[in-house]
Amino acid sequence: MQLFIEEVMELVELNELRQVLVGLPGLNGLSMEQRKRLTIAVELVANPSILFMDEPTSGLDARAAAIVMRTVRNTVDTGRTVVCTIHQPSIDIFNSFDELFLLKKGGQEIYAGPIGHHSAHLIQYFEAIEGVNKIKDEIQNFTGMILFVISYFVWEPNGALVQQLRYYDGPKVVTVNYVRRNKAIIKELRTPAPDSKELYFPTRFSQSSFTQFKACLWKQRQSYWRNPPYTAVKFLFATTVALLFGSIYWELGSKMENRQDLFNALGSMYLPLLFIGFQTSTSVQPVVAVERTVFYRERAAGMYSPLPYAFAQILIELPYVFVQATLYGVIIYAMIGFEWTAAKFFWYLFFLYFTLLYFTFYGMMSVAVTPNQHISYIVSTMFYGIWNLFSGFVVPRPLIPIWWRWYYWTCPISWTLYGLLTSQYGNINDRRIETGQTVEAVLGTYFGYKYDFLGVVAAVVVGLGVLFALVFAFAIKKFNFQRR
Repeated sequence: MQLFIEEVMELVELNELRQVLVGLPGLNGLSMEQRKRLTIAVELVANPSILFMDEPTSGLDARAAAIVMRTVRNTVDTGRTVVCTIHQPSIDIFNSFDELFLLKKGGQEIYAGPIGHHSAHLIQYFEAIEGVNKIKDEIQNFTGMILFVISYFVWEPNGALVQQLRYYDGPKVVTVNYVRRNKAIIKELRTPAPDSKELYFPTRFSQSSFTQFKACLWKQRQSYWRNPPYTAVKFLFATTVALLFGSIYWELGSKMENRQDLFNALGSMYLPLLFIGFQTSTSVQPVVAVERTVFYRERAAGMYSPLPYAFAQILIELPYVFVQATLYGVIIYAMIGFEWTAAKFFWYLFFLYFTLLYFTFYGMMSVAVTPNQHISYIVSTMFYGIWNLFSGFVVPRPLIPIWWRWYYWTCPISWTLYGLLTSQYGNINDRRIETGQTVEAVLGTYFGYKYDFLGVVAAVVVGLGVLFALVFAFAIKKFNFQRR
């Protein structure tokens, strides 16, 4: 397989670019001409017998177009068939083709046959039409002659060009020969060989879903590893936020003299997590939007099905979010001064990790259910404000009006806050604040938190991440926002 890939890279002249990142169009990475050659290479790796290309030279200058067409010619020389649409090619590009199928407006056929050496057959065909000037120079671009013939004869009152050509003595013989040739080829190709079998594929894709998933996961691993503006910056941001808020709330986690100390501890958990959670959700949106654009093209080519791609995109986030949560959690836990017991520390990391996960999956989901990144940002930001109001930090649950209390239970952040505060202070009944209440009693009366409910809270926080991930996978499979 590796040898075949090397052969393809040599074929499309990409060896010099093997270590270059593809990048984003117009920003960095490969140029437009190099991207077109890379696209051809991606298709060639599947070793097809025929390739279809739609105007591969569009948007390119003469030099870039010549390089792309040289690649196409190299592909043809390997024995593959290339069906290619072309728009006003230069004479050099035109002569790189073997046969031409020329249509006029309305889809009527004007010419179908070989081009010949230096377009000899085509020139002979059109020069035989009365009123068409002879080409004096072989280097002259004769596409102007073809355009002249089409534009001149289409508007004749006697009929269209395709009708008139059949009555000219010159091209009549050539036309009849080409028609006979084409009909013979069609008849030959339509007749199956005696020992041939009916073409049948038991599945839509050549590989199993698990194999597709492994391939997509490998691709995502490479993509994320080569995207430090997303991954490395996320780690740096988590570390910076932890140091900043850790210095602000220094050693406040161990103070439990009065109710305000508990409020400070709640704020030390809530505010930095809200800050980093919103940033995590927002930063993943452009990454998923770019990946989705590539996914649309590769799905159209039949490379893989949507679900393996979606689950690979979900799974690749797990280790990166874990590193992010660990960096943030260890630093801020030590600086704020929470109680150093294994149970409380790992409960803290547990809720932190799965909270950042559901923030990440929420950002991915918002992209998958909307047409573009801008709309996803607007929609997701709207819910950030609502979540903040109903989290139980601004207004505790017992103080929320009863007709709005139902939304508290649907707010993801409220479950995180419940889990973080309860896991750290919910079982402290041997310390009392200035009012005489135990810490456990204050959590129950003011916030409505119960330590016995901690297992349910943990399950819900995990379930929120699973829910957002499944909605993302469903949207990737069912929704297609391509305007084609």
